[in-house]
Amino acid sequence: MAVKNGTTEVTETCSACNRTTPHEVTVEILTESTNEKNAAFSREPYRVSECRICGTTTQIRMNNA
Repeated sequence: MAVKNGTTEVTETCSACNRTTPHEVTVEILTESTNEKNAAFSREPYRVSECRICGTTTQIRMNNA
């Protein structure tokens, strides 16, 4: 596992490539609500993983990981 500029590069299975490939992994705070009033209160951390081969991105809510 290598950490570079706030991202981590790991190898994991890519569902699109159907094999183990290098991925760039970050943790991002995403807004879940589409309602503007509640948007400030509905931010959650997500693990975002992008395949370095095909570019497929997956997001998993950290509370569910």
